[in-house]
Amino acid sequence: MTDKSPHHPEILRIVAPNPGPMTLEGTNTYVYGAGPCTVIDPGPDDAGHLAAIRAAAEERGGIGLVLLTHSHGDHADGAERLDSQVVLPSDGEEHGGLRALATPGHAPDHVCLLTADRVCFSGDLVLGMGSTFVPPDGGSLSAYMDSLRRMQAEPIELICPGHGPWIEDPAAKLAEYVEHREMRERRLLAALERGERSREALLAEVWNDVPAEVRPAAAMVMQAHLDKLEAEGRLPNGVA
Repeated sequence: MTDKSPHHPEILRIVAPNPGPMTLEGTNTYVYGAGPCTVIDPGPDDAGHLAAIRAAAEERGGIGLVLLTHSHGDHADGAERLDSQVVLPSDGEEHGGLRALATPGHAPDHVCLLTADRVCFSGDLVLGMGSTFVPPDGGSLSAYMDSLRRMQAEPIELICPGHGPWIEDPAAKLAEYVEHREMRERRLLAALERGERSREALLAEVWNDVPAEVRPAAAMVMQAHLDKLEAEGRLPNGVA
């Protein structure tokens, strides 16, 4: 699928053919600007998808730069095949009219890319549908929450997510994401304070609305919540 932003015709979205429980319809690749253009998150190493990116870019003067929001394969594996400079920018760097904002949590190297006219390419920080996977690596959930709040401080009018549809009410979506994580934490703490210590039981109670196909990912997200509580000195003894 290929479409343009309803209010920003300089942004073209091309959806990669890699649908799944974690990628939704597939990875969103964006072709931004013109003369030449910038490609954001070229997606998987799929010949048909890369051909569609090249064709769209040629209509806009070719590819001048490839930017990545993070290095996960579903966003980055096709980058080298586009025969252009590939950059995963650091916080504050500007490339192709886009400013990078460090937003770790989903991945340590994750950034969002912001335009001067208040558009954000959010990678996997925020999705058009559902919630983002946050791995259990000790500090990832705390970092992720800080990243969401950092994004809330930016004057954003449109979010172009790494997966899912355009987000035309960024403030509401970011508030929803913060509340979603805080709701999980409240429910987890309530179960722990009641005396529940079984991970299986905690998962079944706190993530009872999660479909079976993503339950293993939910178990890893639960571990990220437990890591956060432990780092904050709020995790009771005996979680098995």
